[in-house]
Amino acid sequence: MPFMEKQARISLAWAFVLSYATAGIGGALTELGPWYFALQHPSWKPPDAAFGAIWSLIFTLCAVSAWLAWRAAHSPSQRLTVALLFGVNAVLNILWSALYFKLQRPDWALWEVVFLWLSIWALVVGLWRLSRWASVLLLPYAVWVSIAAVLNWETVQLNGPFSGL
Repeated sequence: MPFMEKQARISLAWAFVLSYATAGIGGALTELGPWYFALQHPSWKPPDAAFGAIWSLIFTLCAVSAWLAWRAAHSPSQRLTVALLFGVNAVLNILWSALYFKLQRPDWALWEVVFLWLSIWALVVGLWRLSRWASVLLLPYAVWVSIAAVLNWETVQLNGPFSGL
């Protein structure tokens, strides 16, 4: 592999820092305590241990996607678009964890996941002209959030209604 120029290495490092910071904040909000374990879950739910591995892969792919898109953006407005698309997605990703786990409101998280899902597709579509690889790397994220949304919906059906706040 050819040696990357310094600026490319720095932007790749920043992409990983920001992606993993998003993952870290979401992970910190994810409390698998008595409330979570008392929920009824669909029989097809993956084991809890799988979620960390899946999300690690997704956030790694997001970092590489962001880096590719950033490198392909040749104007300040294109870079602003890349930053805004990933920034909105990061906020929505964190918000879902806060609603579901911290506030213990899977019903609210179910509404919010629609916006998270739409933000992923906005990334896929919005990055396509800049870098097809950046878009393609986000497809596992879209698939996983689709699965998670169905899991969220079934959890609400099995356990609702929820109260509080």
